Amino acid sequence: MYVMGKRALSEAATEDDLARMTAAVKEAIRAGAMGFSSSRSTTHVTPDNTPVASRIAEWSEVDRLVGAMGEVGAGIFQVGPDISGGPAQRAFLARLKRVALESGRPVMFGTISSRQGSDPNPWTYQLDYLDECAAAGARVWGQTTTRSINAIFSLKSYLPFDVLPAWRELRLLPLAEQKRRLADPTTRRRLVAEEAAMKPRDNVFQGGGAATTDPRRPDYDNLYAMKDVEWNDPTVAQLAAARGQHPVDVMIDLALANDNQVFVQPLVNEHPDHVLGMLKHPHTLATFSDSGAHVCQEMGSSLQTHMLSYWVRAKGAFTLEQAVRKLSFDNAAAWGLGARGLVKQGYRADLVLFDEARVRPAMPTVEADLPGGARRHRDSA
Repeated sequence: MYVMGKRALSEAATEDDLARMTAAVKEAIRAGAMGFSSSRSTTHVTPDNTPVASRIAEWSEVDRLVGAMGEVGAGIFQVGPDISGGPAQRAFLARLKRVALESGRPVMFGTISSRQGSDPNPWTYQLDYLDECAAAGARVWGQTTTRSINAIFSLKSYLPFDVLPAWRELRLLPLAEQKRRLADPTTRRRLVAEEAAMKPRDNVFQGGGAATTDPRRPDYDNLYAMKDVEWNDPTVAQLAAARGQHPVDVMIDLALANDNQVFVQPLVNEHPDHVLGMLKHPHTLATFSDSGAHVCQEMGSSLQTHMLSYWVRAKGAFTLEQAVRKLSFDNAAAWGLGARGLVKQGYRADLVLFDEARVRPAMPTVEADLPGGARRHRDSA
């Protein structure tokens, strides 16, 4: 994988820059790289809230770099799409189709459904677009999830309030001391009151990052207290109404009762019917794990077991055979992994054995086993 640009935003790529980048892409592909990855997503920003370099790169750079793979005759272009909605997203997809047609290389992007943004396109727009690309001879695939893509909060990782002064002071303490203070009525009242200083949630597309310097109040109707992996968790708002408590009190009580309590905020693909519609489309792939981009915030490595437990066993939306093919052969074929994905003479014998009556994801946990003790979520089964 080679990502464009580490230059200042005001600088354009020179011919020498492009020559070096295209040479690097060719070298990587010939050495066995799967392809070239970049992003045009408006949610991908630097710590000082400026666009990552790839977002402001000229499309001519994309043409050259993907074209380099075309010259080698190998490699996939995968891109984080513009998800701002409206004309901007439609323009992005139209330009992406041109890249696929001119380069001849397979192109992949994430297909999503979202209620966020000021002018969201219907989620079906992307599926119609995939059909149009296929009709034009472009090899374009949508990568979709088997469930919502979530921001995951917990006492052991981070909470929506962590940037607030009193919360920030608390969260620097060891976990046992945090719990002691959270159980103190005076401290709790101060923490709950401080939530009122947060700005109301707006309609700007929210990514999955940790709290920023401009924190927005959580949408408690879209913040779930996770109790299992069956996609039927209660919202914090529902629990607050049932208990007659402030939502922050509810979250504190649940966290004190269970160190591993997880709160899930769906960011995109919130509606199961939309997810199913995307999964059923012939030009989408059941992938999009996000298992390496920001593992302290979202971890989707259990998408395969969720597909088998939820969409096959619980919902009957796919037969077991259909789901296994979608998770194995369909992905292998789209990625150009020859002789894989089928149990067939001459194919590589990569087999996974599972109990179809019991396979399911694990509940997310927080581990501190990255270099330097950094935290990550684990949700694979």
